Amino acid sequence: MDMGQWTEALSESEFLSTFKSMASKNKVFKSYQGTGYYGTHVPTVILRNVLENPGWYTQYTPYQAEIAQGRLESLLNYQTMISDLTALPMANASLLDEGTAAAEAMTMCSAVNRGKKPKFLVSDKCHPQTVEVCRTRADGLGLTVVVGDENSFDYSGNDVCGVLLQYPATDGAVIDYSPVVESAHAAGAKVVAAADLLALTSLVPPGEWGADICIGSAQRFGVPMGFGGPHAGYLATSHDYKRLMPGRIIGVSIDATGAPALRMAMQTREQHIRRDKATSNICTAQALLANMAGLYAVYHGPEGLKAIADKTHGLASIFAEGAGKLGFAEPPAPFFDTVALGCPSGADKAVADCQKAGINIRKIDANTVSLSFDETTTMKDVDALFAALNGGSAPAFTAEALAPSVDASDFLARESRFLTHPVFNAYHSEHEMLRYLARLEAKDLSLVHSMIALGSCTMKLNSTTEMIPITWPELANMHPFAPKEQTAGYREMFQELEKQLCEITAFDAMSLQPNSGASGEYAGLMAIRAYHQSRGDHHRDVCIIPVSAHGTNPASAAMVGYKIVVVGTDAQGNINIPELKAAAEKHSANLAALMVTYPSTHGVYEDGIKDVCDTIHKHGGQVYMDGANMNAQVGLTAPGIIGADVCHLNLHKTFCIPHGGGGPGMGPIGVKKHLAPFMPDHPSAKLDGATPAGGETPFGVVSAAPYGSALILPISFAYISMMGSEGLTNASKRAILNANYMKKRLEDHFPILFTGKNGTCAHEFIIDLRPMTDKTGIGPEDVAKRLQDYGYHAPTMSWPVSGTLMIEPTESESKQELDRFCNAMIAIREEIRDIENGAIDKENNPLKHAPHTAAVVMSDKWDRPYSRETAAFPAEWVRQSKFWPKTSRIDNVYGDRNLVTTHAQVEVAAEETA
Repeated sequence: MDMGQWTEALSESEFLSTFKSMASKNKVFKSYQGTGYYGTHVPTVILRNVLENPGWYTQYTPYQAEIAQGRLESLLNYQTMISDLTALPMANASLLDEGTAAAEAMTMCSAVNRGKKPKFLVSDKCHPQTVEVCRTRADGLGLTVVVGDENSFDYSGNDVCGVLLQYPATDGAVIDYSPVVESAHAAGAKVVAAADLLALTSLVPPGEWGADICIGSAQRFGVPMGFGGPHAGYLATSHDYKRLMPGRIIGVSIDATGAPALRMAMQTREQHIRRDKATSNICTAQALLANMAGLYAVYHGPEGLKAIADKTHGLASIFAEGAGKLGFAEPPAPFFDTVALGCPSGADKAVADCQKAGINIRKIDANTVSLSFDETTTMKDVDALFAALNGGSAPAFTAEALAPSVDASDFLARESRFLTHPVFNAYHSEHEMLRYLARLEAKDLSLVHSMIALGSCTMKLNSTTEMIPITWPELANMHPFAPKEQTAGYREMFQELEKQLCEITAFDAMSLQPNSGASGEYAGLMAIRAYHQSRGDHHRDVCIIPVSAHGTNPASAAMVGYKIVVVGTDAQGNINIPELKAAAEKHSANLAALMVTYPSTHGVYEDGIKDVCDTIHKHGGQVYMDGANMNAQVGLTAPGIIGADVCHLNLHKTFCIPHGGGGPGMGPIGVKKHLAPFMPDHPSAKLDGATPAGGETPFGVVSAAPYGSALILPISFAYISMMGSEGLTNASKRAILNANYMKKRLEDHFPILFTGKNGTCAHEFIIDLRPMTDKTGIGPEDVAKRLQDYGYHAPTMSWPVSGTLMIEPTESESKQELDRFCNAMIAIREEIRDIENGAIDKENNPLKHAPHTAAVVMSDKWDRPYSRETAAFPAEWVRQSKFWPKTSRIDNVYGDRNLVTTHAQVEVAAEETA
């Protein structure tokens, strides 16, 4: 396949030099634009030992909890932090950003009312991007977003499912929302607060004034702005709504020895199990960034966070006092960190005067600006603002001189304590924090230890050179709403990356806004929906989805409001084409789309894929291709060649963004020309001088920032640039070769479930454990846990077929590593054979007792019919670099029946069982 001449591969040094020049075209002004994005100091101990550490960023989502206790503990810290600060008892382990968290909360409010209340009130004091993300999401769900004043709104119609309030308001005002909460609750509506976490160290938390759900962003807790992301969105609520919560939730359970152990709780809510009935389509979230934010709170502790908040509020108060002396109208309402000013000469002049001084402020309307202060602001910065707003000359007063006379007392001051658990009060020196981070890291298996052969997850190398630019200040410190003349470096990179991705996929346009694969699915389907509506085909609302599809597919289709028609597979694992054609014929008048994965989720190149696409087009539908398996397409074929109209790309799979233990990810969508006008836009595009995004007639907004998680896009740009078209093609070939080599080595020991017509697979394959499960009772979970004793993370369990393991090695792994993994699997098969032959008991054996911790192996008591050596060192090569699981097998059922999701609840549970 010809991918054009965009390039010969650059060496590592050539890329870094070239990209440094490009990034240097950005002009990083001091930003006071706020609206959910703030300057922050990333503690260097966290920067070096987490963000820049592959032991943290190459981990996978912690499905294998026994070898993920470190990041699970860190995420429990994060959940506890969110719960404490919001004064709501339960939080999830992150969402994609503040805007999408608000949309998820809106969906919860609708679900609480069983969809019977069609309106959702969004306060006109909310951040503009949050308003637009909610509008877009509501459109697909059949809800109506009403934007207005929450105080004057008439709740008597009893048709409002929820109310979204910004706290503090987007213009900085700190408002007592108690009367609004009373009115909303009286009408049966739920109240959602979009709250600033730093402000909650000083202000009465939403849980104490009646909010049912609290959402927001953890960005200002030690995560760079990064031109919009990635950042951890958060959501907290009461236990009453736990089954409706989106995203991953970390809970406490017990292991086989009865010791406390952590795991992901209540997974039956999620898309990989409930599919179109799931609470959300979210899969990848922002685990790495949630870890950073939680660790920021651990490092600073409650007193440190309150000190940062007091300093920020104090400087904002000093600035407001001085601005008043300069003739600006001070804000009438109390504020925390954001000061809204009336401008006697108009807002445009104030903005322009500040830009001359290298400062960005926010224009609210023709006569009003606002300035948001943060952790990085200093007295000198305030003096620079005074000078900028005084025509470029310093006034007769200074910030320091004003400070003693300024009243910085809080309105609605918080009285309740927060972050009282010892973990937030023990690690405030760098040495102690360093050791704590090292202890957490040592509990987790990542790509620094061994191959992670998860099917459909593409756990490939995240090279060091690719990761270096994300900490460059010219990229990391850029506000997402900075004027376009300041973002030339980012814009050039976006254009180059879009061009590369278009050539790789054979599409005509690319949107970089979706900040996860699931978000990309949603965006692609919304583009299809907008296309049909533009042609007057509002009735087209049927989406055909193969039964083997990723769970996000039906969940995304449901979010768009599509009716889902499922088609089966044939004996070879391919789409049942006669069944699909019959479904397309039956629903021809209303057919909107087909969602299909290629190669299939069964790891096979389906010969009939073009026929499938032609069939859908014949009946007026559009073809959505799930890009999860692009690692077996790049350079060999392309979605646009096969017949797809739109496809999302998992940049955290094929294009090397690390998984981060469950995020970040990016899911840009590529489209054919006829869908290009409907690509998502962003409200920031309406700002003077904003960096543009989106199509001519966009369907709406899917992320809080115009380019999603822009800071990690350079990772994929680096990968593509350093591989070149030939290198990318060879990577696909190598991935396919590696998978087929492993299949060949294992096929004499395990049945291979599906292959193509030549007896080969694509980049992944499925081994069938069901026959041996029937004979021995040994299933995928037992094999998965035994692999931990060999130092390996298990392949994908029981998906897309129950009772199987799906293996994807990627091109990054050496033959030696492939052989080690295969040898481990073959050795495990021999242990299963011993059970089949009666040589080992069906229950008391190395597989059922796996994994084996050091504590168990070294215990004085050993009453098992196999040796300690068999338990811990089942192969000689394991001795070279033994990875010890830190907990025995975890009881999943106990964890869901006794749900504990914060440190505080752990203490209560311990007291109750004492």
